[in-house]
Amino acid sequence: MKVGVLALQGAYREHAEALDALGAEVVLVRQPQHLAGVDAVVLPGGESTTQDKLLDTSELRAPLTDALRDGLPAFATCAGLILLATEVLDGRADQRPLGLVDVSVRRNGYGRQVMSFEAPLAVRGLDGPFTGVFIRAPRIERAGAVEVLAEHDGVPVLVQSGAITGACFHPELAGDLRLHERFLSQVR
Repeated sequence: MKVGVLALQGAYREHAEALDALGAEVVLVRQPQHLAGVDAVVLPGGESTTQDKLLDTSELRAPLTDALRDGLPAFATCAGLILLATEVLDGRADQRPLGLVDVSVRRNGYGRQVMSFEAPLAVRGLDGPFTGVFIRAPRIERAGAVEVLAEHDGVPVLVQSGAITGACFHPELAGDLRLHERFLSQVR
């Protein structure tokens, strides 16, 4: 299986390492032609406004959006979820989310860097808790037509929308490959 990892900025290396450990062929996506032939794509955490701008300068915004609309499976974590949200409540005026996951998110909704935390999450379909690593994480303020797979303190933190899985946290930093395994199993 060939999985593209959006490698414009952020935690793409950690995702690539997790996918490689699970036997996926990893392609770092920096230009539109890198999307050719991928079976799925990961949109990593990082800085969402920077990633938003880089989607334009790399000319990836339209081809990525089209591929996702056409059903390309995606795993979007932290800033990746912000990129795919229908609404960013506190984004920059020029920030343009792709509008593919029916959620409203607040950037850094759990606080600044010093307020980062880990929390055990009960994830639907996984045996035992999964450690959610929340670093300047977005908070889902409204969950529309999505399936909620996990919550933290009653707030959705892992959602599914068709072929897209979105996490407010960083599963690539948890030392637990189960969410990446789950994602790959849905692609196969």
